[in-house]
Order: sequence, then structure tokens, then C-alpha cells
Amino acid sequence: MREGVSSICWKAIIMALLLGAPVSAQDNKKVDDKPKEVSSGSSTPLNEKGNAIQPTAPAGSGPAAPVDPKTYIIGPGDVLGIQVWKEPEFTRAVQIRPDGKFSMPLIGEIEGAGMTPEQLSATLTEKLGTLLLKPEVMVSLQQVESKKFYITGEVNRPGAYALVMPITVLEALINAGGLREYANQKNIIIMRGTDRLKFNFNEVIKGKKMDQNIRLQSGDYIIVK
Repeated sequence: MREGVSSICWKAIIMALLLGAPVSAQDNKKVDDKPKEVSSGSSTPLNEKGNAIQPTAPAGSGPAAPVDPKTYIIGPGDVLGIQVWKEPEFTRAVQIRPDGKFSMPLIGEIEGAGMTPEQLSATLTEKLGTLLLKPEVMVSLQQVESKKFYITGEVNRPGAYALVMPITVLEALINAGGLREYANQKNIIIMRGTDRLKFNFNEVIKGKKMDQNIRLQSGDYIIVK
């Protein structure tokens, strides 16, 4: 039985993306070598003058994608935006230190690593409640530094990518601009610690052996030869 038109069109689009083929006039523009992490929908904290407070973060760090404040687990290196309604003294950007903590005026050291943004908001609300009347606190993720995966080899945009939400190998390769012309599509390797997992792009794009299209974990390396 022949495949439907919609199925054929879908496979053609995915093939074009992963093989780097232009699908519009914009695709013919030069692509930067440095990978771009997905931009964030989180708002930047403001000071009392209404100006954006810029977080202190390592050079080369990129903005994070929107995350679920109920499920994302904060880790060392992550940059958070803390907003306390009508309280500019406490509204700021902070970075989680290697010990998992950060400092806040008057309330001291706060444990942030291992909590979700929603849980941290509740913790700060409780602590600030001893100083302020009914404080309204919101914690947002500004930059992801604690969770990353890496893509190297024959892709258009190799490098480090923030892991802010579940993503499969196929999706990661698309985000990296697709495979280059002479990439080995049948023997892509995912290094996870001491394990070496294989990924056959040709099979996955045909809907075969989909169990190899695994979700990535922080620290994974995708190697395209």
C-alpha cells in the first residue's frame, strides 16, 4: 500500500532539516558555527528605576528555554530571576553557587539546588514573611548552566546545548542544524558515561526501531562521524 501524501510530505520536511537542505529562502543564509540555546520566555528582574537587572553569569552562557516551574530541578550554576513585588531591595538575579546556595539581603544563605522554581518561591515567601507583610515572590529560570548535552562532528552547529526539557536524539540533531552532507547517517554514537549507544538516522526517519531515538540526559555526547 502506498503512503499517503501527508506522510510523504512530513518525511521530506524532516529529511530536509536534518540533511541541511534549504527549505526556504532564509535557509540559504550563513549559519553561525556557535550553537544557539533556545531563548527564554522568563522576564528579567527590574530595579527600583525600572531598569533590567543583568545576572552575573559565565562568559558564553546563553538564555534558557521556558521551563515548567513545578518540575525543573535547579542546579549549581543556574541563573535565577527573583522578583519580589514592590520590593526592589530583594528583586535581583542570582546564580547558584557550587555548594547549591545563594545569598539574599537580610535573610542570608538560601539552599536553591535540588528545588523547583515553585518550591523556591514558597521558601523565599516564608523567609521574607518575617520581614515583609504578605510578600509576593516569583522565581524564574534565566539561564541553564547545570544541565547540558553536547553535539560534535558532522552537524551544522556543533557545541553545547542547554537541557531544559525532554528532548530526543532526532530533535537534538534538528536543533543543531541537521547533518552535513557527508555525515555517516547509520552510525551516530551517543556517549553516556561509559556506555556507547548507537543511533541510525536512516532507520528512525523511516519509523523503524524507534526505541533508539532516546531522550537525552545531562552530560550526553552525540558524535556524528
